Amino acid sequence: MNISNMIHAIDLHACGEPGRVIVGGVLDVPGETMFEKMQYFEQKADSLRLRMLREPRGYPAANCNLILPSNNPEAAAGFIIMEQTEYPGMSGTNTICVVTTLIETGMVEVNEPFTEFKLETPAGLISIKAEVKNGKTINVTFENVPAFSVYSNESIYVPEIGEVKVDVAYGGMFYVILDSEELGLKLTPDNGGKIVRIAEMVKAIASEKLPVVHPENKDISGITIAVVSGPPENPDATLKNAVVVSTGKLDWNRQETWKGVIDRSPCGTGTSARMAQMYFKGKLKLNDKFIHESYIGSKFIGTIKEESIMGSQKTIIPKIKGWARIYGYNKIIIDKDDPYAYGFQVI
Repeated sequence: MNISNMIHAIDLHACGEPGRVIVGGVLDVPGETMFEKMQYFEQKADSLRLRMLREPRGYPAANCNLILPSNNPEAAAGFIIMEQTEYPGMSGTNTICVVTTLIETGMVEVNEPFTEFKLETPAGLISIKAEVKNGKTINVTFENVPAFSVYSNESIYVPEIGEVKVDVAYGGMFYVILDSEELGLKLTPDNGGKIVRIAEMVKAIASEKLPVVHPENKDISGITIAVVSGPPENPDATLKNAVVVSTGKLDWNRQETWKGVIDRSPCGTGTSARMAQMYFKGKLKLNDKFIHESYIGSKFIGTIKEESIMGSQKTIIPKIKGWARIYGYNKIIIDKDDPYAYGFQVI
């Protein structure tokens, strides 16, 4: 076999959502910040993302993270997040997977019952507090980057659906937030195809009609993800959600190419965006417990630590608690004679 470099990765899921973590085989890249390093991969080394996430080595719902050294003296490490169509600035499930990997492989100093440190994400520095017992990560709580509301009760016209009321909020990514009851959607597994199609249609129009730019980083812009929110099934939960992640580019001329998948977890950045939306509507207060139920029934526990300000933008600091479990140790190689060395997509 004619092999190129070997990548060492650990496979995990956070409350059901897969999150592969690269721990070896990839050296550091240029960039003073994790955001600059992310841009390097996006612009000059995207083959790594394609190799790890596209079929036949990945699949449409897969995510991947690359642990890198951070230049921030406060951070124990940094990481880059890779998804099917973008490099997000922040991701809650991927953060929980990275933290679990760092602890359970001994890459950071571990203390019991709690291990605390900071990580640098492309969206900024986040604080970590992980509960650890006998070397195993029981759960992870992270203090997210500032979240904020951008649009509230905006009405947009969507072909085939009509007028739809949406909100837009930032929780590490820009989300368009939809109400499942207004759309007549039940958040059940047998309804997944319809949820994805409607969410992608609404997101396409919202991203065109409702421009968004991060107040501190103009390169973070545009609505790229949707959360459909509705009543919970679990009596302990506050709300249930289906976060729809795109897996292919949207084409308004070929409706059958609207592709996406539903995040299996409650989604950390989606939970943060939802809490920001509710807080600034007066529906959630500081320190209120917000239990977000996922499409498959798993839960994240969110609270709002404090209100803050970013320039003229009022924000909140969300805290999210969840868990991840390791299910595989992977050595991924590329045969130089493989015509699908960097994967393919079926649209």
